[in-house]
Amino acid sequence: MPTPAADHVTALLASYQDFPETGILFRDLNPVFADALAFRALIDELAGRFAGQFDAVAGIEARGFLLAAAVGYAAGAAVLAVRKGGKLPGSVLSENYDLEYGSACLELEIGQLPEGSRVLVLDDVLATGGTIAATSRLVRRAGYRLTGVGVVLELTELLGRDRLGTTPLHTIVAL
Repeated sequence: MPTPAADHVTALLASYQDFPETGILFRDLNPVFADALAFRALIDELAGRFAGQFDAVAGIEARGFLLAAAVGYAAGAAVLAVRKGGKLPGSVLSENYDLEYGSACLELEIGQLPEGSRVLVLDDVLATGGTIAATSRLVRRAGYRLTGVGVVLELTELLGRDRLGTTPLHTIVAL
């Protein structure tokens, strides 16, 4: 049964063929984020689904930052930024991973939370699962406990869910 957040995503989601490369159908959630009622519905659903299960929210660059900041604020939880390689100062952990159209590196600054802190990972889209799997490894390597993953949109044909193992996953809309 669709939720209010899912209804907003379905109504506002934009798609762009051949972006960023030929053969890729890019699903753009920016129109959803730009609609105040839709954005509130996303945050309410993600914060509610994982209520009481996390001490911090890790947002993956870049649109994951929007979700993590808002859910962290709503829940009174800390926010961690998982950045592209070379963007963080100090001591960092790095994870290389494959995308559906290339490869990349993510980093997490170490020592931001007490060891064993419960972390919820949020991102906009789950496609092949490479980005979220790399983030999950970073969270664990930093000494934190991964308690769940939340995404707005899951592209099911790309089987990204399979790369997350037994980690609890909440998807607002699956296509």
